Amino acid sequence: MSNQQTIAVIGASADRSKFGNKCVRAFVRAGWQVFPVHPTATEVEGLPVYRTLAEVPPVHLDRVSVYLPPAVMMNVLDEMTTRPIGELWLNPGADAPQVAAKARQLGFNVICACSIVAIGASPHEFV
Repeated sequence: MSNQQTIAVIGASADRSKFGNKCVRAFVRAGWQVFPVHPTATEVEGLPVYRTLAEVPPVHLDRVSVYLPPAVMMNVLDEMTTRPIGELWLNPGADAPQVAAKARQLGFNVICACSIVAIGASPHEFV
């Protein structure tokens, strides 16, 4: 059994200028097992993309990092309760007070901060 840390990136993007892509690259570089999640993409940085969090393989997710607008995130939160998540990171732009409040109400360990910076990287490194 691997003790490699795992992260799902909700709002992952094939567009290398977007934070949802920079997050995938930062966590891959840091040695994490990364599961990109996007409803229509098929591949991000060579990794297969899952349409929903429910489609991610049944591994323990140490983190879920979110890059979605608050209105979209409010609709996704209930679906996220179907599996255990160590930490739910609401990145800048996804960290609206109502999203954080609902996530906490649902029992998530919510962190409102940049998940890229939290692993010692800067989003600006990923051009």
